[in-house]
Amino acid sequence: MQFQPVYHGGDLILPEFELNMTCSQVFGIITDLKRKQVLIEQLQDRSQYYIFRAQQNEYLHLTVEELITFLINVTERNERASALLEYFALKESRKLNIKKLTPSKRMYVTLLRAYFAHQPTLVLEEPFFYLEEQDRRQFKRIVDDLSKEKNILVITSNAEDALICCGVIYRLNELGFQHMDIQDAEEEQQDTQDQDTLNITLQKIYTKRNNKVILFNPPEIDFIESIDGSVLVHVDGENYNCSLTLTELEQRLANFGFFRCHRSYIVNLQKIREIITWSKNSYSLRLHTGKDTVVPLSRTKLQDLKTLLNL
Repeated sequence: MQFQPVYHGGDLILPEFELNMTCSQVFGIITDLKRKQVLIEQLQDRSQYYIFRAQQNEYLHLTVEELITFLINVTERNERASALLEYFALKESRKLNIKKLTPSKRMYVTLLRAYFAHQPTLVLEEPFFYLEEQDRRQFKRIVDDLSKEKNILVITSNAEDALICCGVIYRLNELGFQHMDIQDAEEEQQDTQDQDTLNITLQKIYTKRNNKVILFNPPEIDFIESIDGSVLVHVDGENYNCSLTLTELEQRLANFGFFRCHRSYIVNLQKIREIITWSKNSYSLRLHTGKDTVVPLSRTKLQDLKTLLNL
């Protein structure tokens, strides 16, 4: 896939990049609504790309069995409806009208159109957003099977949804198009001390989410906070658990432009947009993170921050 640069209001919202996809791995891009739209608009060749849109509608007057039969006939597949209903785990729902299904099950049935697509590449926008846990598991199984023969790209604004099924994940934001390092947490056998040494070498921050290990480059991080003994690393509106303490992170990130602004917060100095004065002894920092984010600034840290920012 080759994407051309797109500007909006003088800002580059989509850089030029090439995505080389292969079968057997599901690829994911985590991005915002505007960039999702721009990405999909560039995939115009319908002989190559099947596009599933998040708000795609279905034939609500048909039963589940009638829809599956219709899709078999229209795509001229040599499969029996009864076999596919069992494969899709829809035998119990086969006689129900689609309009009578739960919202999750209705979306799951609609997503099954991807199974019948003839194109070599499937592009799925927010496929897991409306699905409940059981339907998520069923559709993930189908996506895994489809990936053996087709290229699959999941485009989502939710990192958790990307982690459900994607083996290769990229972030697309104001920093550009960047690969996200992930690996199965079960494969991570080193203890914290060994991992700390590895992170220093790689200049990455080690986090975990959904049984995945995710490594972030320091510039990607917006801020870090400690809540009830847990340390959360915030990136693009998402948060990730980190086993390091704030003190350890402060030491590790000092050379990357991070500042301990409060006993419970570390901020990326490049993300600070405004110092807010609430009263003589009360201050906050407004961060540029894609949404309005405000973190506390200790009175004792104010002068140190001004020195760092040459104010």
